[in-house]
Amino acid sequence: MVVGSVSRGCQVVVVGAGPGGYVAALRLAQLGKDVILVDKGPRLGGVCLNVGCIPSKALIHVADLAYEVQHGEGMGISVDGLRIDLPKMVEWKDGIVERLTGGVEFLCSKNGVEVVYGSARFTSDRSLEVAGDDGVVEIQFETAVIATGSKAMELPNLPFDGVRVIGSTEALSLHEVPSRLVVVGAGYIGLELGTVYAKLGSDVTVVEFLPEIMPGLDRDAAKALQRRLKKLKVKLLLNHRAESYDAGDEPALVAVGPDGREVRIPADLVMMSVGRVPRSADLGLEKIGVATDAKGFITVNDRQQTNVPGIYAVGDVAGGMLLAHKAYQEAKVAAEVIAGEPAAFDNVAIPAVVYTDPEIAWAGLTETEAVDQGYEVVSGTFNFKASGRAMTLDATDGFIKAIADAKTKQLLGVVAVGRGVSELIGEATLALEMGAFLEDVGLTIHAHPTMSEAFQEAVEAALGKAVHQVNK
Repeated sequence: MVVGSVSRGCQVVVVGAGPGGYVAALRLAQLGKDVILVDKGPRLGGVCLNVGCIPSKALIHVADLAYEVQHGEGMGISVDGLRIDLPKMVEWKDGIVERLTGGVEFLCSKNGVEVVYGSARFTSDRSLEVAGDDGVVEIQFETAVIATGSKAMELPNLPFDGVRVIGSTEALSLHEVPSRLVVVGAGYIGLELGTVYAKLGSDVTVVEFLPEIMPGLDRDAAKALQRRLKKLKVKLLLNHRAESYDAGDEPALVAVGPDGREVRIPADLVMMSVGRVPRSADLGLEKIGVATDAKGFITVNDRQQTNVPGIYAVGDVAGGMLLAHKAYQEAKVAAEVIAGEPAAFDNVAIPAVVYTDPEIAWAGLTETEAVDQGYEVVSGTFNFKASGRAMTLDATDGFIKAIADAKTKQLLGVVAVGRGVSELIGEATLALEMGAFLEDVGLTIHAHPTMSEAFQEAVEAALGKAVHQVNK
């Protein structure tokens, strides 16, 4: 025990209060466990609630609203003198964050979860130290859940300075719209926030080392997104390697193209978005022998157990898809296993959403993945250009595609691109989890006029029964 420290004991300690951590703590408490939740603070909720999914979606909504107001002439709406008050937007966004993080604190309090703020480090497989502002707290435990999440990756040649070279966290709290913004990385975070600032008036260029945006994305979806980015005047430089930032009189990002030639891209601000790495260092995992992979992600089984008995890991730090809703489910599995209940992470599909314009959502297998797994594939697509509801929303970009086994007609995957498809992918995920066949969805009456009926239309197209478009 460290001199001057305070010692506490509990049945379960949870390290990290993001989506995986706080859900694990709450579920454990509901199952009768004595729980201590440890987090660096200053607020609970992790990256997602504080500087990730929630605040970014708030700014995306405001940017969409501003853009639609300025481009409503075709529907009879004209607005003069629209003013963008970015500090006010950020203040509104921060208010949402405060309400949600406060809600997590309230739930922890009401469920009897003790919260300790500070940096945790394991001292043995049954103890850890938390270094906080008020000193060191030593915690003895029977079981631990590691839920420390992930952080933005940095490039050695383009380190964050928080002023001219920033990450997504700083991009959520700017005080003015940058005149010229360069985004390094064409993944979902870079494209989402790049689109936000393009709609707010920035001249945006996205620099990507690979030859395509969002590698692994359905190719039809990628093409639809690239067409829209072009309409929004977002410039894409694919196959370009970001080299350095010149902050001189003519500030620019320096990149190298596929031919080896150097390109200077005017940039008042550079936002780095080149991936995420696990927060597994500095936890003392090597001291207790917890296994990690080559990238630092903690290795777990389908019960979220590590190789060390009594030590579990959930969320981003455990690898896989770095998504809050995956962390939620893993947290519940870990909590129930710890409580002695039968549980395992055995979900058929994990939905994913990219909140670009248009939105992209998918669940299950893409056509390429299905073929690679040996399936003979049949697919059907319904374009929103033929949707009455999409027309009334002035949102005809995009489509829904249903992918199935050609022999059995069992649904294998769904890809959707368009307005509000983030709200439609839940039905597709449920269908996949329940092992639905094309006929199951095709015979399910969908309300008209809605965007969701496009799923039924896509399935009917796969069956060769389309009535609102020509069958292939």
